Amino acid sequence: MEKLPSLKIKGFEIPVPIIQGGMGVGVSLSPLASAVAREGGVGIISSAGLDKLISKRTGKKLDTYEAVYEEISRSKDYGGFVGINIMVALQKDYENSVRGAIDAGANLIICGAGLPLGLPGIQDPKETALIPIVSSSRALEIICKKWERFGYRPDAVILEGPLAGGHLGFKHDEIWKEESKLENLLLSVKDFATKHGNFPVIVAGGIFSYMDIIRFLNLGADGVQMGTRFLATEESSATNSYKRAVVDAKKEDILVAEKPGSPCGLPFRVLRKSPMFVSALHNPRKPRCSKGYLLRKDKEGNFTLCDAKESNENSFCVCNGLFSSAGYNPGEEEELYTVGSNAFRVDKILSVKDLMDELKGKC
Repeated sequence: MEKLPSLKIKGFEIPVPIIQGGMGVGVSLSPLASAVAREGGVGIISSAGLDKLISKRTGKKLDTYEAVYEEISRSKDYGGFVGINIMVALQKDYENSVRGAIDAGANLIICGAGLPLGLPGIQDPKETALIPIVSSSRALEIICKKWERFGYRPDAVILEGPLAGGHLGFKHDEIWKEESKLENLLLSVKDFATKHGNFPVIVAGGIFSYMDIIRFLNLGADGVQMGTRFLATEESSATNSYKRAVVDAKKEDILVAEKPGSPCGLPFRVLRKSPMFVSALHNPRKPRCSKGYLLRKDKEGNFTLCDAKESNENSFCVCNGLFSSAGYNPGEEEELYTVGSNAFRVDKILSVKDLMDELKGKC
């Protein structure tokens, strides 16, 4: 089979053009990220909830900056390339996550779930590559114009299509439109990136196999990002029940939640049989907002607002559900399973090495 090319970003060369998805909360931690990095791809930490997750593991109370620094450093100990996924929607922890990642020497900072318009201005990124996630060339254009005031352009961009897991950058009525397909979005994003610095375009959302990777590279992509395939690996920090739910999932079990949905308002792809989703759908209950990562500012400037904090009729508590799916608070709250659209094709749990060999075309 054809050997996959390397991926060049900000002066460094990644042997395999595969970036592991930053799956939060607590799925993408150092065991997974370091394993992917050792196999020549880019291992990604999810910043969501790291302060609580790493504090529990170390037995020391760490703030967001300290937890990000600790987990990036731990992942880099094994060699290879390591980055972090930071959600713009996590407003309270966003800037401290960026600072911790840069100071720890992360190779990549990937930002999505909102447009990272001020990312280059938070701190001098030094050797760290800054990579926004977009779902259209228009979003990329807005980011590039805002970044001009910092004298910076993206070191790469991730174009995420509507078949991805978790939060999606589309309106509900846009998800299944022909023009929203990843291959149809790629042409305009690649054209814009080529004309404005010729930076790499990495595609994400619905990519499952070696042949999918080859197909998108032939369409003009420079690399791919994949989440769900790495979710169902031995090194993933998802609970066994989460991994088993992925292996057992059928195509009809995967849906985009709308009501109830994510409190941040973005479409959110889940497994229909997720315990928290089932509970919120059929038996709206008293909110249990004990984590507060999606809180927004109130009129006084304090982080107090969240739809799921007020009622679970329209929104489920993403924070608590995903913490449970990483085994953080067993018995406190039901688990919430977010997956990509191809999760039903996963039929077994693999080691990262076996999966990467498959994705490289060695199997």
